[in-house]
Amino acid sequence: MSASSSTNILPIELLFAQLPPKARLMGIDLGTKTIGLAISDIERSIASPLETIRRTKFREDAKLMSAAAEKHDVFAYVIGLPLNMDGSEGPRAQATRSFIRNMAPLDSRPFIFWDERLSTAAVTRELIAQDASRAKRAEVVDRMAAAYILQGALDRLSTLGRMSSSSPADTAIARA
Repeated sequence: MSASSSTNILPIELLFAQLPPKARLMGIDLGTKTIGLAISDIERSIASPLETIRRTKFREDAKLMSAAAEKHDVFAYVIGLPLNMDGSEGPRAQATRSFIRNMAPLDSRPFIFWDERLSTAAVTRELIAQDASRAKRAEVVDRMAAAYILQGALDRLSTLGRMSSSSPADTAIARA
């Protein structure tokens, strides 16, 4: 991985330090057949499902993702990283990293990876609980999984914000 292609792939803590006020984030659930997209509100407290892209070729997929980010004034991408249950990276995680390594030179926005273990399963369970039909679940599950992934990152950013605004004494008390 060359430095030029990975300079905009960041850990969430570095993204937090760079985030301007009212900057939106886009969540991405990168599947083999579809790409689910979600968007944050400008306060970065709520993730909402946005759309599902039917995958074709890399360049077209990347172009559609960038166009959606541009349209919604997105500052950074939060990419679901499909880790194995033991935390190791299998073929899907490697494919996700490869996609982002290829996309990073084409889009100057920062990218962060976020553990997406069980996101689709959690969303599917919720849709079943809501008595959504199989067809409806298939239609919305990817963008809802993207929202689930993004919400996890938004919650972490909120925690980082609370930690950075508290005094050292408050931080010590919180850790105790």
